[in-house]
Amino acid sequence: MSKTDPRVDAFIEKKAAPFAQPILKHLRKLVHRACPATEETIKWGMPTFMYDGRILCGMAAFKAHCAFIFWKGTLIVPNAKEEGMGTLGKITSKKDLPSDTVLLKYLRKAMAFNEGAAAAIKRPLKHARKPAPKAPADFMRALKANKRALATYKAFSPSHQREYVQWIVEAKTEETRERRMETAIDWMSEGKHRNWKYERK
Repeated sequence: MSKTDPRVDAFIEKKAAPFAQPILKHLRKLVHRACPATEETIKWGMPTFMYDGRILCGMAAFKAHCAFIFWKGTLIVPNAKEEGMGTLGKITSKKDLPSDTVLLKYLRKAMAFNEGAAAAIKRPLKHARKPAPKAPADFMRALKANKRALATYKAFSPSHQREYVQWIVEAKTEETRERRMETAIDWMSEGKHRNWKYERK
């Protein structure tokens, strides 16, 4: 039986613009139709659908468009547009979506990947998951001095860790580096990732 999350209802009703609400409701309905065992949650501030312990897909709403993201991207959708953040490109109305039949086909294909039925098909090397970044010693010392920030950093995915590390090491001056480290520690002590400001509120 599928499990819904009231936070997804709140996202659609309170955070999504009026034009986006029917799109998100339709996509949500299709996910549950294709995958009755899906479980809803919120990840990175976006409604996310889990299946068999893994991310199946997700959706988001922005000021002028919506996005629908298949976790395995181009392995699910041939010639995926990969723009506007989503696998299906920028969605401004239900007319921009593939037919329900096609979307259901994509969703069932994504389910097969999660179930391991397509485990023999490997992701292209360029999409291989990168290892966790090597953080500078001074940054790690600052993190260890703040338990909440350190816990947040350790809980981050490698990509979110990398965003902070790159931001710090790319500083042009020592003064800028110190300021960025202080800001990073403050943000992580509040559980925020590097680009939290760009999340839709």
